[in-house]
Amino acid sequence: MENKQADKGEGHRSRLRERFLSKGLEGFLDYEVIELLLTMATPRKDCKPAAKAALDRFKTFQGVMDAADDQLCEVPGIGPRNLLPIRLVRAVADRYLHSRMVDAVILGNAETVHTFLRHRLSGLHRECFLAIYLDAKNKVLSTEVLFEGTLTASAVYPREVVRAALDRHAAALIFAHNHPSGDPAPSREDMALTRRLVAACQVVDITVHEHLIVGRNGYYSFADQGHIARMRGAC
Repeated sequence: MENKQADKGEGHRSRLRERFLSKGLEGFLDYEVIELLLTMATPRKDCKPAAKAALDRFKTFQGVMDAADDQLCEVPGIGPRNLLPIRLVRAVADRYLHSRMVDAVILGNAETVHTFLRHRLSGLHRECFLAIYLDAKNKVLSTEVLFEGTLTASAVYPREVVRAALDRHAAALIFAHNHPSGDPAPSREDMALTRRLVAACQVVDITVHEHLIVGRNGYYSFADQGHIARMRGAC
C-alpha cells in the first residue's frame, strides 16, 4: 500500500514538473507553486497538504515566501530541509533583479529600481536601510544594506552613509528603507533623516536623487512628492 501511494505521489510530482517545463507557471495555483518548491527537498512524499496548510496560515503566496523560518517550520509537513528551495528561489530572484540594475542608467529606468527595491525590502521583519550607489552618468555601481534596526526604527548615521559613498566613488545616491508595518507613509523621523542625508551628501558634492519607503503593497517616493528638490534648495 505504501509503495502504491509513493508511486502515485511520484507521478503527481512528475506531472507538476512537466507542466512547469512545458508552460512555466501559467495555470498554476499558488499552492501548486509552493508544492512544487517543497518537492525539491522532500523525496517521495505528498507535499500538497503542507503547501495548502502554508497558504492557509500565511494567506497569500507572498506571505508564504516572506514568512520567517521558524514560522514556516511550524506548518505541518515543513521542516528545515524544506526551507532551502523557498529561500533559494527568493535569493535567486534578488540576484537576477540586482544584475539587471548594475550598469543600467537608473534615472531612465525607474520601474526596474522600484521592482528591485520592493522585492528586496518588502516582507522583511526588521527595518533595513539600503543605498544604491551611482556613478557620474547615473549608472548603478552597487547596492548595499547599510543599517538594520528594530521592527519600528533603524539608526542611520549620515556620516557613515557619506563615508560609504566616498569609498565607492559614488557621484549620486538613491536611498530606500522598508516599513515592516506595511504602511509606506513617512514619519516625521523619516522626513528629518532624509533632510540630514541630503544636506550631508551635498557638502561632499554627492547628489541624492531619491529616498523610497517600501511597504507591503506600495512605496512612497520623496522625489515624486517634491521633497528631495526642496531639501536640496534649502541646503
